[in-house]
Amino acid sequence: MHISDFDYELPPELIAREPARPRDASRMMVLNRITGEWADSEFRRLPELLQPSDVLVLNDTRVIRARISGKLERANGTQREIEVLFAAPLGDNAWEVLCKPGKRVRKGDRIRFGDGKFEGTVGESREHGLRVLHLNSPAELFLEMHGQVPLPPYIERENTAADAVEYQTVYANAPGAVAAPTAGLHFTDPMFENLRAKGIEIVKITLHVGIGTFLPVRTDDPAQHVLKPERFQMTAEAASRLNAARDAGRRIVAVGTTTTRTLEYVVQQHGRFEETSGEADIFILPGYDFKAVSAILTNFHLPKSTLIMLVSAFASREKVLAAYRHAVENQYRFYSYGDCMLIT
Repeated sequence: MHISDFDYELPPELIAREPARPRDASRMMVLNRITGEWADSEFRRLPELLQPSDVLVLNDTRVIRARISGKLERANGTQREIEVLFAAPLGDNAWEVLCKPGKRVRKGDRIRFGDGKFEGTVGESREHGLRVLHLNSPAELFLEMHGQVPLPPYIERENTAADAVEYQTVYANAPGAVAAPTAGLHFTDPMFENLRAKGIEIVKITLHVGIGTFLPVRTDDPAQHVLKPERFQMTAEAASRLNAARDAGRRIVAVGTTTTRTLEYVVQQHGRFEETSGEADIFILPGYDFKAVSAILTNFHLPKSTLIMLVSAFASREKVLAAYRHAVENQYRFYSYGDCMLIT
């Protein structure tokens, strides 16, 4: 494999910079991963396209207000403005962070936020441009009050008040993500009522989407890329319900690539679904044998990304890229705020 194998041409105007309003107004392509046939549809038709015995699995992570501006101060008295993305907690009031601009940030620099009562000292460097930031108090409450939702950079606009709601699933519960599980953004409470009325079971798990999900692959051979682990949790109830469905031969439909990776990671580690938590580092490439997931609902992903590689592993690279070409020709909306694809 080469990274270029997962490339495609996307006109910039097809990148969705605003969400569908209402949420469930998105278009949806339905792709048969065996035949490669696709059909143009709408997300609102999801209940009729699923089977009554299906189990729909959601990632209930909640996006934190992880992006915040601060003032970088050096021992020599120099100061400058800096933007900090709080990427993941490390414990003891330490976080992995991304600084922008970050090349000239040095160990020992101090970053003050707001009125200066909340501050951190820069520690060691880590991979992917990350730094450790040692804080003088817990970050969560301060970020919730003063931070911004970290919209992906390709949206290319400033945050609005609406993004705090719209870049969050209606079922978001467990704070910890720095990016939304975007396939879930289409769902509404009435949609869940329709799904349950058909008999479709709904199960929730948690994977806190981190920077590993959207870090670019910088190796020509994708297999040489190392995916940064992300924190996850599967409860005993979720594991029990998923095992019962799996034993009965019912389809497990994953909402999003984050849900897919979590389900596959747990089964890969334990042979079955288990009550468990930790860090999932599974990187799914073509050739992977799916053990947990029968169908995937997902958005349209960036060229050469780990996410399009996962989808290509599920439905084959050729079928996925052909479907993407059709989506481009028919002006589907791409990426986080864009339309979706049901792969069965």
